[in-house]
Amino acid sequence: MLFWLTEFLSQYISGFTAFQFLTTRGIMGVLTALLISLFIGPWMIRRLTRYQIGQAVRDDGPSSHLSKAGTPTMGGALILVSIAISTLLWSDLSNRYVWIAVSVTLLFGAIGWVDDFRKVVERDPRGLPARWKYFWQSVIALVASVLLYVTATLPQETTLIVPFFKDFGLLLGPIGFVLLSYFVIVGSSNAVNLTDGLDGLAIMPTVMVGAALGVFVYASGHADFSEYLKIPHLPGVGELIIFCGALVGAGLGFLWFNTYPAQVFMGDVGALALGAALGIVAVISRQEIVLFIMGGIFVAETVSVMLQVASYRLTGKRIFRMAPLHHHFELKGWPEPRVIVRFWLITVILVLVGLATLKFR
Repeated sequence: MLFWLTEFLSQYISGFTAFQFLTTRGIMGVLTALLISLFIGPWMIRRLTRYQIGQAVRDDGPSSHLSKAGTPTMGGALILVSIAISTLLWSDLSNRYVWIAVSVTLLFGAIGWVDDFRKVVERDPRGLPARWKYFWQSVIALVASVLLYVTATLPQETTLIVPFFKDFGLLLGPIGFVLLSYFVIVGSSNAVNLTDGLDGLAIMPTVMVGAALGVFVYASGHADFSEYLKIPHLPGVGELIIFCGALVGAGLGFLWFNTYPAQVFMGDVGALALGAALGIVAVISRQEIVLFIMGGIFVAETVSVMLQVASYRLTGKRIFRMAPLHHHFELKGWPEPRVIVRFWLITVILVLVGLATLKFR
């Protein structure tokens, strides 16, 4: 909305022309979402505390987590509000990618909200049954994937880009594109959700990966940069830098309250939505493989759960002391802050590797 306003005002005051640049609006997206999070955060925490919307803690987990029982949860709503407002304020709302990214994020957040509501308000330990959670995730992801395919106008919009190779790409047909996009969106959503088990563990990697994806969408959407970097030019994708910026700002604002010891947890409403947000941006920018690299922590957490379940069912034995992976290290004696910071550092390295694929081709 502000994009159109500044476009109108730039006819009379030249200074407003600066807001027509993606970089300027990307920065404003970060700052706006950050300020909204910091401003609304204390009020939201008070409200969640007042209505006793507190986190339930597993009694079979690390004993250090027992003290977290009752900590306000569903704080991910703060992230979603900040992302939505900031994106809608600074983006060109005629851009289809913006609406698809925002819609997928909010709809996955709605699934998480229902799950959290049933757990902490209705006191149903099952929350939203897994089959229904997966069903609605699948519906949203499939609709978004089909929509992206049928609205694609250029071959590169449906081509799988392979990192480190400048002249190699796999042109996906309708089935291949939809299935790949579906698995990336749903997989990313659930992977972030599994990672969200310690204070600040999930949000900071999400912020870092989101910022890196912002670089990719900007480069892909810019004809000169995409030509220089030998990556496919995707007209209109650059507008998602505002969405990525809003994700970064909202995530940093939430981290202010979620850092150890956390004042609030994001819950499924935040984790499912943020994972889906990373997934849909990776699909739109054709960087699914790079997301797999940069989100290595999310992948490791998910694989640890899969291996643990498979091993126990097949052999009756567990590979890890507890899954997801971060609990394994806690039970080995690592203090929670050590697990968190080391996972952050690993993500920094993986994000740098992912960014390096822009140049090394």
